[in-house]
Amino acid sequence: MTDITTILGDESDKLLNHVCEGIPKRDLHVPGPDFVDRVVAASNRKASVLRNLQALYNHGRLSGSGYVSLLPVDQGVEHSAGASFAPNPMFFDPSNIVELAIEGGCNGVASTLGVLASVARKYAHKIPMILKINHNELLTYPNKFDQTLFASVDQAFDMGVCAVGATVFFGSEESRRQIEEISEAFEHAHSLGMVTILWAYLRSPAFKTSDTDYHTSADLTGQANHLAVTIGADIVKQKMAVNNGGYNAIKFGKTNPKVYSELTTDHPIDLVRYQVANCYMGRVGMINSGGESGSDDLHQAIRTAVINKRAGGMGLISGRKAFQKPFAEGVKLLNAIQDVYLSEDVTIA
Repeated sequence: MTDITTILGDESDKLLNHVCEGIPKRDLHVPGPDFVDRVVAASNRKASVLRNLQALYNHGRLSGSGYVSLLPVDQGVEHSAGASFAPNPMFFDPSNIVELAIEGGCNGVASTLGVLASVARKYAHKIPMILKINHNELLTYPNKFDQTLFASVDQAFDMGVCAVGATVFFGSEESRRQIEEISEAFEHAHSLGMVTILWAYLRSPAFKTSDTDYHTSADLTGQANHLAVTIGADIVKQKMAVNNGGYNAIKFGKTNPKVYSELTTDHPIDLVRYQVANCYMGRVGMINSGGESGSDDLHQAIRTAVINKRAGGMGLISGRKAFQKPFAEGVKLLNAIQDVYLSEDVTIA
């Protein structure tokens, strides 16, 4: 098992022993082996959705824990194939993407229509697949913050995937259309028995001031989460909150002083706890993204996983940190993330 305390270093005490007081653990619907029975079964989701959600929870090294470790590889469209796969060209081949998820012990693999369709008959029965149905491509110039449908829900169903994923750029000029589009897509996915996962990202020039980027503020991302669960997401993917006070800084929208004086502090676990609270107090699981690949990937991945788990989150979805490394190193990093969720020493704060 991964030596979590050593990897966290000087932050180990701060992150492993913190107790959330503004939004206490007792108020949350926390992940666990019985999450579908205890929480999701009370919703309007069809039996087939519950079956697919349970299948996702019951796969990989985290099977039966109620937590998820997902490998997302849609960056070939989102950032360009060259930017994504040049560091490790084997991943131009979709088969190797799925093999990394399998060997890495992931609950599922998320990718594009093209990637999953090219290998679906080989792998759809071996690992839960998540088809990302919309993307923002960077070949159109000048680029704009918009998401375009690249696939349909019916294509996802015919391929045998267990879930569909989509992104909404909350705050962008096109966000209202995206909300309507994805709400309808998620309704259709649920009618066919598939799970829905929303990448609930913020995109607006107004969210970045001269000195601070509030695209990862707890209050603004929390609201994005609240909108995500409102349109039917079963799992919300969100960037980990690293600051707060976005509403006050951009001087737009409505908030409440208690968000900052009582419900949150500047502690990273408290900031992410507020993100979880906006997912109906955990009734909808929140997973944090792993972020870009860099020189300190293992430490950053473990740190993010510890914060997510202790805040009441449901897991991590980490792509570039894994697939931009040699295959064996990618597997090792994914396993290290999973070790956090398997560790009995990392508890909910």
